[in-house]
Amino acid sequence: MAGPLAPTRTPETTTEVVSELDRPWVTIVWNDPVNLMTYVTFVLQELFGYDEQTATTLMLQVHEEGRAIVSSGPRERMEHDTSRLHAYGLWASYQRDS
Repeated sequence: MAGPLAPTRTPETTTEVVSELDRPWVTIVWNDPVNLMTYVTFVLQELFGYDEQTATTLMLQVHEEGRAIVSSGPRERMEHDTSRLHAYGLWASYQRDS
């Protein structure tokens, strides 16, 4: 009489599914009628460490297109970035990247 058989292992198959959870989040700065362009450039340098040229390019995008994405990553970090921008008086929001 033979003893119990060892369980057999079924090979695992994985399929890559891109879902809503896989998309990163972004922080958006919106154009407003209050803040000077030089101030927006300063804030972007101060908070995100952008060099003057990059910060100026983003500020001009905000001014001309009405908005610019200034950071991307996990939701929690984008919430934090948005809060920091609000603390400097800028209009900002975060959303899933499209």
